[in-house]
Parts: sequence; C-alpha cells; structure tokens
Amino acid sequence: MANALLIVIDGPAGAGKSTVARRLADHYGLPTLDTGAIYRALALMARERGVAWSDEEGLAALADELPLRFVAEPDAAQRVELAGRDVTAAIRTPEISEGASKVSAHPAVRRALLGIQRRLGAAGCVAEGRDLGSVVFPDAPFKFFLTADDRVRAARRLSELPAGLPLEQVLQDLQRRDERDQSRAAAPLVQAPDAVRVDSTGLDLDEVVSAIMAAVDGRQRAD
Repeated sequence: MANALLIVIDGPAGAGKSTVARRLADHYGLPTLDTGAIYRALALMARERGVAWSDEEGLAALADELPLRFVAEPDAAQRVELAGRDVTAAIRTPEISEGASKVSAHPAVRRALLGIQRRLGAAGCVAEGRDLGSVVFPDAPFKFFLTADDRVRAARRLSELPAGLPLEQVLQDLQRRDERDQSRAAAPLVQAPDAVRVDSTGLDLDEVVSAIMAAVDGRQRAD
C-alpha cells in the first residue's frame, strides 16, 4: 500500500474512532494519528502549568511549543509522550476530556495545532478526530464520519473509565461535549459533504472495519 494513503475518520466521542483507526492502520500498514490526543495533551500541559482552559492566548502559546510525540507500540495502542513523559493514561481522564473540548474551541489554538496535524499526516496515515475531513485534510481521498446512538456511545465510553461512574452522568457529559463541539465557531464537528457516514449503533467492530475497508478498496480499484 502506498505510504501516501490518507484515511480520515471524524465523529463524536464514543463512536469507536480510535479502535477502528487502529484496525485500519494495521491492515494497511500505516501509522495512526489521534488528533484528539493532541488537544488532550495540550489541556494536560495547561493544567500542569497553571494556564486556564479559557485563556486562548496562553493556550496558543503553549500549543506553539507543545513537546508531543506518538510512539508506536507492537500489538497495542500507540503511546503518547509529553516532553518525554508517558501521558497515555493521564490524558484519558474525564477531567482532561472536558478540558480538551474546551481548549479545542479556541480559534487561535486550532490554528496553532493545524500545522502539527498536517505535518504528522503528510506521509500517509489513518487519522481520527472531529474536523479532519472538513478542515485539517479537506483533500483527503477517503473520508468517513463514524457515529452511533447517544446511549451506545455513552456505554462504550463508560467501559473505558474507572468503575463506579453512573451511565447517566457519562451520557450527560458526552451530550454536553457534543453540543460544545458542534456549536463552536472554529472548526465545529460536522460531517464533510464528501464523507461516508457509518452508523455503528448496531454493528460490531469487525463489521464497521469491513464496511470502511470495502469503501477504500472499492474506490482504489475504480481509480
């Protein structure tokens, strides 16, 4: 498979983008690009340095120097390092998830991180996020929008979190984040006009991955 192959997957939280992206990347021999991890890392860095998630100018300055690195792990999700420190687990807490949604709403932050995302995806990858097909990689040949029913997404997210959290709380947090992501002025969460919509509500992982691979392979044969 050509190294320049670029597959982008947008969609709301809990739709299964990360897992699907890893499976596709393994199949096509490509790296993954989790753009959400970039915003999460920025939110974590801001929290540790005392920069408020509402401070657009301060966050943009941090984004310009974000010491982020993705490290491939055999047979596992890639590791995320911030200034050489493994923050893979630290950026997945509910608090940092909320922070990522808040910092990503700032236009200056999105502009500062746009170049990083495009540089990381330039050689080909399977990228997942919220504005990839519409803003970051508008010319990507393969665009997908992965979604699912709200309660299904909340249940999936709950399975990734520490035990004890009620489903209703996770659902409300997810819906609040959806509203923020969809209504922000800068690069809102939308389905790109030329993206293929995949609803994973009634599908298992294999079925979702197979549907996307069929679309990619069919398009490549046609070309």
